Amino acid sequence: MARKTECCRLNGLEISLIVLFLLMTAVSVGLITVLALKLDSEKQEVTPEEPSPSVDPPENLYLIGVGRADCTGPVADLPMMGYANTEQTVRGIHTRLFSRAFIVDDGSKRVVFITADIGMVSQRLRLEVLQELKAKYGDLYRQDNVVMSGTHTHAGVGGYFQYTLFMITSKGYIKPSIQAIVSGIVKSIDLAHRNLRPGRIFINKGQLVDSNLNRSPHSYMNNPEEERNRYEFNTDKQIVIMKFTDLDGDGMGLLSWFAVHPVSMNNTNRMVSSDNLGYASYGFEQEKNIGFLPGEGPFVAGFSSSNLGDSSPNILGPVCVNTGEKCDYLNSSCPIGGKKECLAFGPGEDMFESTRMIGENMYKKAKELYSSAKQELHGPVYGAHQWVNMTDETVPLNSTHTGRTCKPALGHSFAAGTTDGGGEFNFMQGDTNGDPFWDGIRDAVLGPPSNETTACHRPKPILFSTGEMNSPLPWHPAIVDVQIITIGSLAIVAVPGEFTTMSGRRIREAVKKELEVKESFANAEVVVAGLCNIYTHYITTYEEYQIQRYEGASTIFGPHTLSAYIQRYRGLAKAIAHGTIKELPKGPEPPFFDEDKLFNQVKDPVADVAPADTVFGDILEQVNPVYKVGEIASVTFVAGNPRHSGDIRDKTFVTVERFHNDTDSWEIVHTDASWETRFHWIKGLAGRSQSKVEWHIPLTAQTGTYRIQHFGHYKQIMDNNTITTPYVGTSDAFKVTKSFYYY
Repeated sequence: MARKTECCRLNGLEISLIVLFLLMTAVSVGLITVLALKLDSEKQEVTPEEPSPSVDPPENLYLIGVGRADCTGPVADLPMMGYANTEQTVRGIHTRLFSRAFIVDDGSKRVVFITADIGMVSQRLRLEVLQELKAKYGDLYRQDNVVMSGTHTHAGVGGYFQYTLFMITSKGYIKPSIQAIVSGIVKSIDLAHRNLRPGRIFINKGQLVDSNLNRSPHSYMNNPEEERNRYEFNTDKQIVIMKFTDLDGDGMGLLSWFAVHPVSMNNTNRMVSSDNLGYASYGFEQEKNIGFLPGEGPFVAGFSSSNLGDSSPNILGPVCVNTGEKCDYLNSSCPIGGKKECLAFGPGEDMFESTRMIGENMYKKAKELYSSAKQELHGPVYGAHQWVNMTDETVPLNSTHTGRTCKPALGHSFAAGTTDGGGEFNFMQGDTNGDPFWDGIRDAVLGPPSNETTACHRPKPILFSTGEMNSPLPWHPAIVDVQIITIGSLAIVAVPGEFTTMSGRRIREAVKKELEVKESFANAEVVVAGLCNIYTHYITTYEEYQIQRYEGASTIFGPHTLSAYIQRYRGLAKAIAHGTIKELPKGPEPPFFDEDKLFNQVKDPVADVAPADTVFGDILEQVNPVYKVGEIASVTFVAGNPRHSGDIRDKTFVTVERFHNDTDSWEIVHTDASWETRFHWIKGLAGRSQSKVEWHIPLTAQTGTYRIQHFGHYKQIMDNNTITTPYVGTSDAFKVTKSFYYY
């Protein structure tokens, strides 16, 4: 014991050191406490920035799935959907068309947004997609939580409608056309469903000022001055993006909205094309999916339509092409040649360059916003949907008066077309009087509009009273989808047509006001998703409707259409904000007409015939031995009708291949989905046809040896049996060099 006591005894120096250590510890604790109190005070005074993807994720994560699938239909001899010109039939591929799906699940509910490279989503298309989803997934994907939007490219194939007017302009209900789109949309959802994984969502927005122009400024100027003064521009310049990442911050996808018509490819085009919005998707995906061919790779970039009704990509504006003069402000016509000579152009030298330039503007701005996105979405997802009889909606105009919607009708100016593509005959924009000549023909062939419908649509002079025309089926829909989905504080308003600039602004404002009564939707971001679920032409403001340019004449439910939609979308927003979605009336279900009642005016193509002393795939015009970057390599083959290739999704008619000496093999560097290739089908007589393939060699192309291949099928009738046989055509090998002095 004595030894232990001696061992633990402290001398004077040790005691001094211990005291000093305790004093230093006390001072340090005091300083730390003061610093902590100061930091806590500053934290209460300063609002922190939204977390970036590098910050630790919150606990309430989303499950996110993205998917992309080919929805390109038949590419020969079928009418294109957009310019309503039955003579504009498809004859090849500029770019392929894709459906892009985005699924967000909050742990108990999920919503789906699809943007597809098609003219618009028809009611028939939506119903067929929902039928297939129900067969696969039961009640998981439904009309209330699935939004389907069309980019509004005017260079896709028609034939996917069930109402008479649309069937007339696209030569009926064409099963191969609609089946390709249905299958593509469903497959994109399948892929997104299988790829669901935890992730995070960020949003961002900015201005893109050089990519759209108001094509009906006279109508826009009829809106109240105090309302117009709130906005700097007469088109929406705002672009909104959603950024999807996994938990490591790696990008999964992007979804964007911008108000511009995809009509850079004009009405002389005969090739399937995704137009400017499609180019934006193409550019973004190619940058993210390095080493993948177009349409492949994990990253999905969707550029979706918005309130594009009066928004044109032809930013050089309309001009009289025969004289160089400005077009008439009201009716967009020229002193010599009328409206046919008044066309809008730009910004490129031709439609291909304009498509690329507008698409590139959107892609680059979206890339900038994607890189800087910091505002993260949190909170539950909701979906609210109703069917509405839009022919019988009453809206309050003030405390004493009401207005109502009308049976569908199109005005005389509908037939005039726009500066992006004029109509036929002597119809003019801005017509509030009509024409007795055309009215007389209408009355004799189709019957006159009723007095009630005429009065309801004033000042629109009715050309076609489609709501009173039901043979062989109704010419226009009456039952319309209205829908909103929300993801955290972001609301996506799915509108059933082409809202003009001011119409879109009004509906965004109304929905935002309704949502923000609840704290969970404070500072809500509202976007308008165009051409969703069903197509009902245009939706102008009441004031724009009075001018009766093309957009007003195409507002089919009359002057109070926008007010009726605002009323309905406010009801959906209110139900979401207050948690009363289940109390919303479902509304009257739309018809789903039997397929045998839908007509089809498209004939099956005849058997293919090869010229004498040739076989399918033979070369008619060979490539040159050498090309310089920036030039066009071209080859023409003996071909079969592309429709004989059946379902062409996930296939290609064209490959451009580069030879690798080290492996003695050919590598595919481009397909017909590539921007650089163009596949032209040239129809001949009596079953003869050719395929011309162009490769627009980019300046970035590697030097080396290349070849072009064409794949197809030809049909023959033998002993009353139809035999379809595949063929392949291969060009000579050729050199690509930076200059002709390559030796």
